[in-house]
Amino acid sequence: MTPQLLSDERPMRRALALAELGRGAVEPNPMVGAVVVDAAGELVGEGWHARFGGPHAEVVAFAAAGERARGGTLFVTLEPCCHVGKTPPCTDSVLHSGVSRVVVAGVDPFPKVAGGGIGILRAAGLTVDVGLCEAEARSLNAPYFKLLSAGQPWVIAKWAMTLDGKIATRVGDSKWISNEESRRRVHELRGQVDAVLVGRGTVIADDPLLTARPAGPRVAARAVLSASGELPVRSQLADTARDVPVIVFTRAGNEVRLKGWADAGAEVVALADCTVPAILSDLGRRRFTNVLVEGGAGVLGAFHDADGIDEVRAYIAPKLVGGVTAPGPMAGQGFARIADSTRFDEVSVTAVGSDVCVTARRRSAKA
Repeated sequence: MTPQLLSDERPMRRALALAELGRGAVEPNPMVGAVVVDAAGELVGEGWHARFGGPHAEVVAFAAAGERARGGTLFVTLEPCCHVGKTPPCTDSVLHSGVSRVVVAGVDPFPKVAGGGIGILRAAGLTVDVGLCEAEARSLNAPYFKLLSAGQPWVIAKWAMTLDGKIATRVGDSKWISNEESRRRVHELRGQVDAVLVGRGTVIADDPLLTARPAGPRVAARAVLSASGELPVRSQLADTARDVPVIVFTRAGNEVRLKGWADAGAEVVALADCTVPAILSDLGRRRFTNVLVEGGAGVLGAFHDADGIDEVRAYIAPKLVGGVTAPGPMAGQGFARIADSTRFDEVSVTAVGSDVCVTARRRSAKA
């Protein structure tokens, strides 16, 4: 790596860390961070996109830098926008700032940008370098890229299991496998996504509320998959549907069985093809960026069989349950050969008190 790239990497990594601060608050927009370094190499301004509809990262960073930006360098994790949306074009702010160079981690594939911002800056005489820390920037915004390219949200599959891979005992007892800190982290994740999805079996067995407690930056819709339309008449989800959105996906013709849920305020979506791809397409049309699938095993298996899982959060507790009939986290058809199994590219392991959380993500280029 050249000395120039070595000196550039530190402010870009700072910009990536700043971008992460917008998680859950900016979607369906991307998370973006920006750092301004003056002509002498000193960091003089920084910012991130903090909320949907709010000022973009570049604008915040330039406000902090003021006149010290003139002749300096802007480091930004995504190409500056060049169109009027909820805010003016960021390219205007870049040109007005007086910076002479811009370092961009990656091109924004949004059709109204897609290289246009970089083109405007270069046409105005600025030096624009593209590609520093691009892999990290793509990973950060993989859900945004997937929504743009596939019209579907990023799917996070979550479960808690014992060391022997059980999510419940042979009689169905599952409270509590994971520890309190693991459960706190799941609530934090719920507060960052657009929807939390479960199947009818989970509604019947656990009667969950599926809200984030305490509340996070987003209020996730609670989604239920019941192709048959068979759900309990009363449940915490139905009882709170007017307070927090509830979406029930069912097969066309079975929606009559869900009249009580509709009367309670739930949105009943009848699909001619009540499959995982059809559900993801519906959620994508709503511009949902991240969806958390919490189970049970049938729903998780259906998403896996449909190649619909982008990320896994598996909480593993130091417990053994045993039992040939005790369920594992994933049902469905599955694969006949290990060689065909779903592979994940980015894997991290974190200790959560006595539990362990394994996070596995597919490469963002597949999004």
